[in-house]
Amino acid sequence: MMAPGLLVLAAVSLLPFAAVVAMSFSRVHLLGGLRLESVGAANWTRLFGDPDTAWAWARTAGYFVLTVGGEMALGTALAICLWRLRSARNAALSLLLLPMFVAPVIAGLLGRFLTDSTFGLYAWLLRQVGYHGDVMADKTTAFAAVTLMDVWEWTPLIALIALAGLSSVPSAVLEAAALDGAGLLRTLRHIVLPSIAPVLLVALLIRSMDALRYFDIIWNTTGGGPADATKTASVELYETAFRFFDFGYASVTGLLMLAVTTVVARYFVRLLERKEPTR
Repeated sequence: MMAPGLLVLAAVSLLPFAAVVAMSFSRVHLLGGLRLESVGAANWTRLFGDPDTAWAWARTAGYFVLTVGGEMALGTALAICLWRLRSARNAALSLLLLPMFVAPVIAGLLGRFLTDSTFGLYAWLLRQVGYHGDVMADKTTAFAAVTLMDVWEWTPLIALIALAGLSSVPSAVLEAAALDGAGLLRTLRHIVLPSIAPVLLVALLIRSMDALRYFDIIWNTTGGGPADATKTASVELYETAFRFFDFGYASVTGLLMLAVTTVVARYFVRLLERKEPTR
């Protein structure tokens, strides 16, 4: 009974993976038909000696820490605010979730228009407070802009997951804490946050896997510029494969990205297993 499903899995997952592994040890020729020329470990040697790749991964790490950290902090704070809201919670939640329903490509285009130095609303607001530069032309502000766009779009997801966890906190425990004189901060620190820690780890796992390979917003706003300031590993992978048609080296980058994502995911899964109550 499972044979058809296994065949489909092999067709859509294992065969493409095997092809990528084969290309990582080859030079791919496209003219005159697809042809693979074996180059041994040359692509892998190039990967670990390429300073551009090292910088791309450094930018990916910075992007990962800023976006995921910001989303977790803001999303959890917003979820707590909604949890304590007595009226109009559903209306507030509906408004909060709107950015999450915007396609990442559209979010990138929207961000580019809003920060345009000629007619962008955000550029105009920045001029009112004394900043007259072009946001997307400066390396620091461009990186900050794409980071904030990611945080704007995916913070609602963290808030939604955290709010679901908050709804499962036993009211009897909260009432007992109130009777014991525990204030809001102590209740949050010692009762609420430990109770929803497994849920927050799930949210962290989801966003971590996505942030490590995020592409849409960066490509549609800066294209990896200016001066490669926003060229993360995913952007470099795209350019290597579809701008320079170096599929062998792109395959190596893709496999490294898969390995890093798997390691990070496994780390958070192990943390989640430790948080699960023993039976």
